[in-house]
Amino acid sequence: MSVWPAWEVREDGGATAWFQVRLAFPDGAGVEVLAVLADGNVSLEDVRARPAISLDDLTELADWIEGPLCEACGIATETVEGEVEVARRARPPWPRGIQGRRLVAEEYRAAQQEGADPVLAVMCATGHSRRKSLRMIAQARDAGFLTPRHARRA
Repeated sequence: MSVWPAWEVREDGGATAWFQVRLAFPDGAGVEVLAVLADGNVSLEDVRARPAISLDDLTELADWIEGPLCEACGIATETVEGEVEVARRARPPWPRGIQGRRLVAEEYRAAQQEGADPVLAVMCATGHSRRKSLRMIAQARDAGFLTPRHARRA
């Protein structure tokens, strides 16, 4: 995902700024958003998606772009303990170590049972790229949470 300023208009001591946001997914899908920052509020003016997205996906889009967009705009979305301001992530961080591997294996097996793509399920659950998700699946296999990929010959 990338965010960059498009243009800015200054008037009466205030400013209105527009930002371009682009999300590119490994399967070739993409979303382009034109966001505007005025009076400390961010709003979306234009959204273009290939392929088209549903209204439910549009609400998910807001969660995905909120942190990076607010960071680029220079505003914080959440205050922690009244002192440190941080941007909220779209999803909580994925646990590391053995707990993370166990959760990866659970997501993988659940997707297999539903007949869905297990790698895509892990990607969606963790928020990581395909390459990182495959690495996490391999680590879950090595930890014994998933069956070996190929039968070994003696």
